[in-house]
Amino acid sequence: MSSKRVFLSENDMPRAWYNLQADLPQPLPPPLDPATNQPVNPAKLERLFARALVAQEVSQERWIEIPEDIRRAYAIWRPSPLVRATGLEAALKTPARIYFKDESHSPPGSHKPNTAIPQAYYNMKEGIRHLTTETGAGQWGCALAFACKMFDIHCKIFMVKVSYDQKPYRRSMMHIWGGEVTASPSKETNAGRQILAADPHCPGSLGIAISEAVEAALSREDTRYTLGSVLNHVMLHQSVIGLEAEKQFELAGDYPDIVLGCVGGGSNFAGLAFPFVRHKIAGKNIRFVACEPHSCPTMSRGQYRYDYGDTTKLTPLMKMHTLGHSFVPPGIHAGGLRYHGMSPLVSLSAELGLVEAAAFHQTECFEAAQLFAATEGTIPAPESSHAIRGAINEAIRCRETHEAKCILFNLSGHGLCDMASYEKFFAGHLEDYAYPQEKIAEALAELPVM
Repeated sequence: MSSKRVFLSENDMPRAWYNLQADLPQPLPPPLDPATNQPVNPAKLERLFARALVAQEVSQERWIEIPEDIRRAYAIWRPSPLVRATGLEAALKTPARIYFKDESHSPPGSHKPNTAIPQAYYNMKEGIRHLTTETGAGQWGCALAFACKMFDIHCKIFMVKVSYDQKPYRRSMMHIWGGEVTASPSKETNAGRQILAADPHCPGSLGIAISEAVEAALSREDTRYTLGSVLNHVMLHQSVIGLEAEKQFELAGDYPDIVLGCVGGGSNFAGLAFPFVRHKIAGKNIRFVACEPHSCPTMSRGQYRYDYGDTTKLTPLMKMHTLGHSFVPPGIHAGGLRYHGMSPLVSLSAELGLVEAAAFHQTECFEAAQLFAATEGTIPAPESSHAIRGAINEAIRCRETHEAKCILFNLSGHGLCDMASYEKFFAGHLEDYAYPQEKIAEALAELPVM
């Protein structure tokens, strides 16, 4: 019997993160200070982020060494397996070979600890005792609470209100690891109070929660802010996923033709894709598909512009695909994908033609998740179901064209804390929602004029 899962030993775990900035054919546009429209001095970012993380954010080095303390922490669950989805292949009657990188094995159940642990570690080394952050569906909040407990740091989490109500068990996981969790928008910050004054029933968004977390971090000298996606150093840390997958494909004697991942801010997609993107830049023929929801179509219908990373304009301006910082997406159940912006690195990769985007409705994604669970066993997170939907569509296309392509997607996390969403799907209560163009246009009209 051929192996279904491809494993690596702890000794095979990457010893350095990969930085795509070193290989892109043109430089990443710098973040700008909104007061001057000039590049932000990296030293200014140190009031928000650990110095080591700021250095990684702007680094042009191709490889950045992973400290041994972080590798030891990673070893709790890494390396993660590469799995051949033979059951899914059979159900689809496709000649395609489908693989997935299974990131559901971490203690919080997603890929997010790949960056939560480095971020907590570097802050701990610099004597920071408190961290603030935002979370959408809760995977990032759980991951940071887990990492902060490991390094004895207090963790304050602003959780998007619609997910706070939809996903109580993720909230409980954060509490188990010592996290302090507040529904956002809240009355604890000026940003939250401002939003609630305009809309007392606001469901919240990642942009709003970021505003609250940044404001809370700036209110105390002993506190720093952390972000679970979007930024360059987050993409860097997540590269362990793709670097492991490269070694595993060598062992499997195969290589991907198509690489897919869901995108909200871009971290799990970049983590899997970027180590392979460098080979596309060097001439290898690989497609990269970023899978997003129709209800928050940042890459499909947004613009590549400078915009704020948060709703109340506390962050620097970043060149990225955006729907506008005032955009508040509907309360879909893939809460981790409800973000107005996109990683600047993923955005530039798309502008350069290295990455393409595909948008899906939530019901077709839940249908894909159900088929995946029935054939492969794991119940995927609603976010991951977008990548599964994309992979299934590619496999069906291979069936129709009789092409035996190799498809790789990232299973970014399990859905064991998302069963209420699945119950609504089975009850027929989930609705598909394509955001009206006029609403997108309203938000885009508020973008800064450069």
